Amino acid sequence: MTPHRRGVSFILLTKRQEQILSIVHKKGPITGDEIADSLGLTRATLRPDFTFLTRTGILGAKPRVGYFYDGGGIPDRMTHLLTSLIVKDWMGIPIIINGTLSVYEAIVEIFMRDVGSLFITDETGGLTGIVSRKDLLKVSISQGEIRQIPISMIMTRMPNLITCSPEETLMSAAQKLQDHQIDSLPVVRRSIENPGGPLEILGRITKTTIVKAFVKLGS
Repeated sequence: MTPHRRGVSFILLTKRQEQILSIVHKKGPITGDEIADSLGLTRATLRPDFTFLTRTGILGAKPRVGYFYDGGGIPDRMTHLLTSLIVKDWMGIPIIINGTLSVYEAIVEIFMRDVGSLFITDETGGLTGIVSRKDLLKVSISQGEIRQIPISMIMTRMPNLITCSPEETLMSAAQKLQDHQIDSLPVVRRSIENPGGPLEILGRITKTTIVKAFVKLGS
């Protein structure tokens, strides 16, 4: 689902609702039957989507005319802004530690730096894992000798890490954070000299990053 801005709030739209908006934007005013034909669906299937989009004021509707933007939806400029924000322009500085550090040392680091996640690299600087505050809390409660446990034993490892690229849109990164219910994404790239080698970590995108971007758009 993607945030759609209306006034000072954001409305989450499904992929199908986004498709409907795209069709109306290009062809409106357009009837419900014509929209259904364009999507290969029935009007009855789309009825809940039509109801939602009109009740929220994103679309207008008139008998014998069809659906159209009524001025309450997103203007073209805002649509452009939401899809043109690039990760590399918003990413923060990643907090990186070595996998040989203990869980205790990682706990000290994460609270001293006041971040939600730490990124772990190997001796070559390649990304090997990530650990969150929740991970550290779980292990500190369940196991006593946290000074003896290397962080590499509890981190989430490649290839299970969710990452994003510096050229990716901020909206795409936000979608990953939401879909996977995580707080932070490492921004990574492959080495040009060694495209099959480890991932180089360039930055981080967090939920706070997304909120700051939306606040700036609304100001």
